Order: sequence, then C-alpha cells, then structure tokens
Amino acid sequence: MKISSAVENLARGLAIAGGLALVAITGIIVVSITGRALIHQGLGPVPGDFELVEVLTAFAVFAFLPWCQLRRGHATVDVFTKALPERANAAIDLVSELLMTLVVILIAWRLCYGMWDKMRFGETSFILQFPLWWGFAASLVAAVAGVVVSLFVFCQRLRAFFISDRAGEAS
Repeated sequence: MKISSAVENLARGLAIAGGLALVAITGIIVVSITGRALIHQGLGPVPGDFELVEVLTAFAVFAFLPWCQLRRGHATVDVFTKALPERANAAIDLVSELLMTLVVILIAWRLCYGMWDKMRFGETSFILQFPLWWGFAASLVAAVAGVVVSLFVFCQRLRAFFISDRAGEAS
C-alpha cells in the first residue's frame, strides 16, 4: 500500500469516526431533551449528557482535522495570491503547511501533557465519574493522526516547491 493511500485511509477513517461522534451527540441531546420534556411521565434527562457531549465534541474536532488538512479544506484568502506566479504560490503553500504542521504538533504535545496530568491526579467527570484522561486520549489519537497527515502534506508541498523550481530553471 502506498503511503499516500495509507494517509488518506487514516484521515478518512477518522473523519468517519468524527461523523459518528456527531451522530452520537445528536442522539444524546435528543434523548436528553425528550426525557426532560417527559419528566412528568417518569422519564428524565440523560445523566451526564453535557459531559458526554463535551468529550465527543472534542474528539470530533480533532478527528476532522486530518481530513481537512489533506483536502486543503482550511480557510484561505487568495485575493492577492491569484496574481502571483506559480513559484510564489508554491512558496506560500510551503510556509503555510509548515506553520500548520508546527501548530498541530504543538496541540498534540499539549494534549499529551494534559492527558498525563489528568491521569496523574486521577481527575474524573462530575456526574458520570469517568476518568477525564479518556477524552484527552481519544483527542490525542486524532491529533497524532493530524500530525502524520500534516507532515505528509508538508512533504508534498516541499516536493511541489522544488518541482516548480526545476520547471522555472528549465524555461
């Protein structure tokens, strides 16, 4: 299997997992609101619904990051760069990918630190009492995948930059 297809499968799989997390969030919210509305019939809200929504949302955000990075889905402003030569745009892409990769590495590092901190002190959620590091661990897995995808995309931009450099020398 080629590296590019492995990276794409990783990003796609995480995006699907993030989508499933959003579906779960929707289900939890619907059931909880319905339970609150039917409290007089003996139902009630889902215990710890906000804790579950919080953890699943954090995971979903990080799960979508690799796919967005791979597909160049981040917001860009190209009003001024449209008029620039291909070489200049390749340089801008390279620098932006480097910065994004550094930011994703920083986020993954801090998530790892936060996870170890939550583990060390044994912090748990208020209502459900599940260990808080579980949410950090799920987000960290997706963030590490984000680092892998960001490094891959950076290498692609680096290659494109040098290929455009050779094309410029040939003409």
